[in-house]
Amino acid sequence: MYPRIFRTLATLLGDSAAAEDCAQDAFLKAFRAWPKWKAGGAPEAWIHRIALNTAFSFMRKRRLREVGELIRRLGRPVDPDPTERIGGEVIEQIRRLPAKQAAVLVLRHVHGYTNREIAGAIGEPESTVATRLMTAKRTLRARLANSFPESSDTSATLRVSPVE
Repeated sequence: MYPRIFRTLATLLGDSAAAEDCAQDAFLKAFRAWPKWKAGGAPEAWIHRIALNTAFSFMRKRRLREVGELIRRLGRPVDPDPTERIGGEVIEQIRRLPAKQAAVLVLRHVHGYTNREIAGAIGEPESTVATRLMTAKRTLRARLANSFPESSDTSATLRVSPVE
């Protein structure tokens, strides 16, 4: 049973060390919760569910650590709340983007960092930052097209500057 759970977590997390830690945590949680297990269900499915929930928690914590590291590297913005300049629906759509796309979009167009500065801060190539920006802007334009029908170009609304 352990090898299957480990392979599931390794595939999900993309990191065998993290998968090993999550698998061990899952089996420990299952052992502690064994008296609560309902005998009608399959134990392997139950432990898989515990393992997946453990992996999801690990992924959330990893994303928080990445964002925290970005803030430590770049520093806190001087402006107390730069998002006040942007409309509520735009902010809502930015929050629906994948975390890495949203992060580079906010760092670039809200806080004014260059692509090179962002690349150095997140440890990715500058081309990756540019690609994430392009994808994020394209997604936002498509999602916001109905909200701003008078203008087919939502970049003015987003205060988007050209990619450097």
